[in-house]
Formats: sequence, C-alpha cells, structure tokens
Amino acid sequence: MCVIEKGAEVGAHILSGAVFETRALDELIPDWQSLNAPVNNPVLQDNFLYLTTQYNHLNIPSFLTPATLHNNEENHIISLGLLCQWLAEQAERLGVEIFPGFAAQHVLYSDTGAVIGVCTSDMGLDKQGEQKSTFEAGIELKGKYTIFAEGARGHLGKELIQRFKLDQASSHSITH
Repeated sequence: MCVIEKGAEVGAHILSGAVFETRALDELIPDWQSLNAPVNNPVLQDNFLYLTTQYNHLNIPSFLTPATLHNNEENHIISLGLLCQWLAEQAERLGVEIFPGFAAQHVLYSDTGAVIGVCTSDMGLDKQGEQKSTFEAGIELKGKYTIFAEGARGHLGKELIQRFKLDQASSHSITH
C-alpha cells in the first residue's frame, strides 16, 4: 500500500486546529497515549458565546447550549497537521509507503475504462512548461485499488465524477 501526498510532508496542507474527541483514535490505536500521539491538551473550560457586536457578547448558559457543543476533559485541543504527521508514522510502521512531495496529475484507466491508478506530476519544468536539465517524468502508480482522498473539489475527483456520472442521481452537481 502506498500513499502519495502533494505536500512536502504529511500534514503540510492541514493548518487548522480542532477540538478533538478521542473515541475514534481509541478504537483505531488503543495505546495512542503511550505512543506519544500529539493529543495532550485537554479541554479545561468550555464557554459558548453569542457575538452581538465586534465589542460585545453574551455568555450562553450551559443548560441552553446543545449537548453536541459541550466539551469535556476527554476532548483535546490539537493541531490537525501534527496529528496527521503522527498517524503517517504509525502507518509507516505497519508497512504503508508514504511519498510526500508528489501530486497525482491524472487518473490511469485500463482498456476497459476501469481506474487502475494515477500518474504523478512531471518534475523539473520551467514556468513555460519546458523541460529543464532536472526533468523527471511523472511515475505511474498502478494498483488493484485506488482510493482518491484529495477533497471535494480536487481535479481528479471532478474528472471521475464527470466520467462515471457519479452525480447523476444527485440534486447537486459540480460545475466545472
């Protein structure tokens, strides 16, 4: 199994923080705490504010706040980028090969039209798209299964939606 990541390192494009509930991590990697997961800032206080102006706010009492918005000490404030880096390390320990710095440029199809992989971007091109002395052609990565996780508006996802009419039964379609 391999993962290609267009960022220079895993997590490079994940800049936000989050309030993180650890239930899924508990199920996936039960000993995450002893493996030094970057999940170590428990929520100590929780306030729900309604901003009335740029200078004022109302503090909403806890009993009026929806239960799904309550945080507790089991939740943590984390950096998603650091968590992704740590998860990548765990995956590599299990034998997953991760290749940062490589973007998928286009989908590879079999003669019958089935997805068989992706090709990475060419490297070593100048601003005009001409080959420099450092040119290296993109690499074809083929596999029995190809999973696309580039986000909802990725260029490969749009291609697949259009080619296989994946939005045909949807009330919303992606415009190009």
